[in-house]
Amino acid sequence: MLRIAIPNKGSLSETALQMLAEAGYATRRDSKTLHLIDDANGVEFFYLRPRDIATYVARGALDVGITGRDLLLDVRMPAAREIQALGFGDSTFRFASPGGAFSELAELEGKRVATSYSGLVEAFLGERGISVDVVPLDGAVESAVKLGVADAVADVVSTGTTLRQAGLEIFGPVLLESEAVLIQGPSGADGVDTLLRRLQGVLVARRYVMLDYDLPEQLLPQAVEIAGGIESPTVSPLDREGWVAARVMVRRREANRVMDELYALGARALLVTAIHNARI
Repeated sequence: MLRIAIPNKGSLSETALQMLAEAGYATRRDSKTLHLIDDANGVEFFYLRPRDIATYVARGALDVGITGRDLLLDVRMPAAREIQALGFGDSTFRFASPGGAFSELAELEGKRVATSYSGLVEAFLGERGISVDVVPLDGAVESAVKLGVADAVADVVSTGTTLRQAGLEIFGPVLLESEAVLIQGPSGADGVDTLLRRLQGVLVARRYVMLDYDLPEQLLPQAVEIAGGIESPTVSPLDREGWVAARVMVRRREANRVMDELYALGARALLVTAIHNARI
C-alpha cells in the first residue's frame, strides 16, 4: 500500500482532506483518528503534525506526504522533495525589525534573529554569506525584539498588521513564497503516479469550468479565437439549420469575460457548469 502523510491539524489539514476526498480517496470522520486504511484505493493514511511530515517522508517511513514548502525546506533533508504544488496554504516569509534598524540583509551579520523556521533562515542567509545568531521560537516571534531576545525576526507575513502592531517593519527580500505541496521520499513506491494524476485532476477542476453555448456555424472561427479550450471546442450540429452547439473548458476566473464576448459575437444559451475532476 502507498503510505501517505496528512496534516492532522492546522491551516493545511482541512483543505488537504477536502482535496483528497475530491480525488476519490477515503478521509477520516473523526479528527482524533490518526491512521486510516483505504483498501479500495490501495493507500494508507497517517495523520501527523505538519512539521513532522517531511522528516517521516525523508527517512522513508512514509512514501509521500502533504505539507508546507516552508516546513519541507526547514528540515533540510534532501531525501524528501517537492513533486507537486497544491495551490492552497499560501504564505510569504520576510524579515522585520524595529523601524530603521536595518535596511539590508548584510546588516544582520552577527545579530540575533528570532524565528520558528531556523533551518530555513540559516540556509537562506548562509547562501548569502551572512552569519547570524538564530533564536529558535515556537511562535509569536514578533514579541522577541520587544522582550530583548532578538534584534530582528523572520516570520510569515500576510498583511503585515501583526508586525506593525509590534513596532516592526519589513525589510530585505522575500525569504520564501510557500504553499501546500506534495512531497515524495526515497522509497519510489507504486501508486505515486496515480495519486499525482488524481490531485492534478482536482487542481484542473478548480481552475476551469465547462462552457456550453449555441451560435451560428459561420461564427465558430471567431468563437474559437475567444475560447479555444485545452485542445479545441467540441462542436455538434443543432436541429436549427446553420447553428451548432459548442462545449469548451475555460479558466474559471475568465468565464464571465468569455461569456460576455461570446454573447456579443452572437452566441446564445450560454451555460457554465463546474468540473469536479479532470485528466488533461
